[in-house]
Amino acid sequence: MSSYSLGEALQSFLKSSRLRGGIQALQIEEIWETIMGKTIARYTDKLQIIGDKLIITTHVAPLKQELLYQKEKIKQRVNEALKEKVIADVVIL
Repeated sequence: MSSYSLGEALQSFLKSSRLRGGIQALQIEEIWETIMGKTIARYTDKLQIIGDKLIITTHVAPLKQELLYQKEKIKQRVNEALKEKVIADVVIL
């Protein structure tokens, strides 16, 4: 029988759990202001991960347009911040 650290056991559990997307969304919310800046963070209403998609919700039309132009940059920054390729697409609502 091999022994695992608590961290390794949690990582293993999360990889196979449906909780993974929610936990990663919380991680992104914590660093969203650092990644995108104060103004964008202030007017972002909700961040979700469903599968490999990051869903960003905002009610500010000019911000929606700006985020649409920055989809690739957002994907790259979030994946770098999480230190793994989690996001394959960004959806702006």
